Amino acid sequence: MLVTLNDILPRAQKEHYAVGLFNTTDTDMLEAAISAAEELRSPIIIGTAEVLLPNGELQLIAPSILHAARRASVPVVVHYDHGLTFDRCMEALKLGFSSIMFDGSAGDVEQNLADTREMVRIAHSMGASVEGEIGHVGQADTADNEATDRYTTPAEAIEFVEKTGVDALAIAIGTAHGAYKSKPKLDIDRLKEIRAVLDTPLVLHGGSGLSDDDFKNTVAGGIAKVNIFTDLCVAGNRAMEAGLGEGLSYLDIRNKKVEAIREVVKEKMRLFGSVGKA
Repeated sequence: MLVTLNDILPRAQKEHYAVGLFNTTDTDMLEAAISAAEELRSPIIIGTAEVLLPNGELQLIAPSILHAARRASVPVVVHYDHGLTFDRCMEALKLGFSSIMFDGSAGDVEQNLADTREMVRIAHSMGASVEGEIGHVGQADTADNEATDRYTTPAEAIEFVEKTGVDALAIAIGTAHGAYKSKPKLDIDRLKEIRAVLDTPLVLHGGSGLSDDDFKNTVAGGIAKVNIFTDLCVAGNRAMEAGLGEGLSYLDIRNKKVEAIREVVKEKMRLFGSVGKA
């Protein structure tokens, strides 16, 4: 069933588990994620991000994601991740996405507040939920996630929510997008400080590559949504390489890839504590 972030994250926050967002660029990844959620009876967030669109055009992938969500036996949020432009966010909303993230975190703070507030006004009028971001979630290939002066502060988080009205807030506590070159140093105390002063569900970006303990600590500290993509790609790559080495056919390799991605999704759901919460 198609739902919004507001239908699943408040419960996750209250019961101290997190719901995974799994970005998908094709129907193979989509099938793997949805089937994992149905098997484990877990709510799930399926999405794609603006930077991924060259690898899975929105007009092509959106109908498949939305159809899969509507026919699923578990709650599915269809989320447009890291929307960087007004036009693309509007395109996602018009296509039927039930949730969007507007990400103006890389620019001027006041502009981010104003743009996010306007996106919240529009999306809410269309029945969709909105995630925003304050602070800087870095890029693993440059290790700029270690710049602690760019981590989100409790005061920034409070101001952002009050001035924008977002339904979920992505914060910076030391994670990064992409594959980590060194072990990330997460500021769990900072997370707990923000959770203590803010009721809005908190989001962790850059989840791929974190350790099991990292996930458990961030969820225990107050994270209600975790974004995963790179780990899905790594699992798919390894499965395809193994299939080629075994001399399998194209379709057998494809099925091997889907199964590998499905197992990663199930592993994350168990770590996040969302199993049986659908």
